[in-house]
Formats: sequence, C-alpha cells, structure tokens
Amino acid sequence: MPDYGLYSDKELAYRLNDSDKAAFTEIYNRFYGVLYWHAYKSLPDPDALKDILQEVFVYLWNNRTNIKPEENLSAYLYVSIRNKLINNFRHLKIKNDYIASFQDYLDNNIQPEADETIRLKQLISIIEAEVARLPAQMRLIFQMSRNANLSHQEIADELGLSVLTVRKQVNNSLKILRLKLGSKFFLFFF
Repeated sequence: MPDYGLYSDKELAYRLNDSDKAAFTEIYNRFYGVLYWHAYKSLPDPDALKDILQEVFVYLWNNRTNIKPEENLSAYLYVSIRNKLINNFRHLKIKNDYIASFQDYLDNNIQPEADETIRLKQLISIIEAEVARLPAQMRLIFQMSRNANLSHQEIADELGLSVLTVRKQVNNSLKILRLKLGSKFFLFFF
C-alpha cells in the first residue's frame, strides 16, 4: 500500500479525481489543522469552525471529479474556507439586522391592537398546524431549534445525529414552511 504522506498535493488531487478515499483522508489530515488555525483568526468559535471545515471537506469529496489537479489544491481549500467564512458573516449580519429591526418594532409598538392580537393568534395557530404536519424527526429537530432555542450542536448531541443532518433538517423544514405559509406569513415566523 502506498504511503500517501509522501505524495504531493497535485498527486493527491489526481487520486482524489479517481475517488481514492485514502487520498481524500490524506488531504483531510494534511490540511485540516492549518485551515482551522487560518480560519480561527477570523472566527474564534470552535464549533462554528468545525462545521465550516466539515462543509468544505464534504464539498471537496462531493465535487472531487470537478477538481482540477493541475491547480493548487491548498489555494483551492483556502479560498473555499474564505468563501464559507464570508457567507457565515453575511448570514450573521442579516440575522442581527433582522433581530435589531424586530427589537425596534417591539420597542415602538408595545401594545398591539385587538385586531392585531387576533390576527397574530390566528397566524400562530396556522403555523403550529403546519409544523405539526412535518415528518416526525424533522418536526422534533425544528421544535428543538426554534422553541427550545438549542443550537445545532446541542440538538445533534441530544439526538445522536451529525450537525450537518440537524442543519439540513432545519433548512428543509424552513423551506417547507415557506412554501406552505407564503412569504408574508413567514416574516412573522422567522
């Protein structure tokens, strides 16, 4: 059996193109630590970094046939991490802007009128009915995420699932609810 540790990045990339799992494992072992510490400078959250790195390596494996071995593998991985970090920061900014906007709304509209209260109760019952129609595991994960305010990692640990599975289940449930409830109802929900 060849010693993959002696292969160059280019040779590993060629083997990765051929779906060589040992080559992928060597790439993972060779780059995980340096990518982690490189990204840690921008995002000092170990759990979030592990998720991002896992996404990068899953993407690398799923798109292994599209990797161009002639190109610099380490540069490809660094760019992938950078792009994931940028997307993460964009998502956090949007989320924080939404929270600030919602808090501003709450601060300026302390007492909803009776009509608004009735409509809000109706909306809540519609949403709860749609959530109840989700598949059992998806519903459980969604409720743990939204009602119990658990992180994806906490849900994964409690249910014995991977963080990616939990994230995918939450995203799928949100897609289903968006389709069922429509965009104007979804604004109240998220």
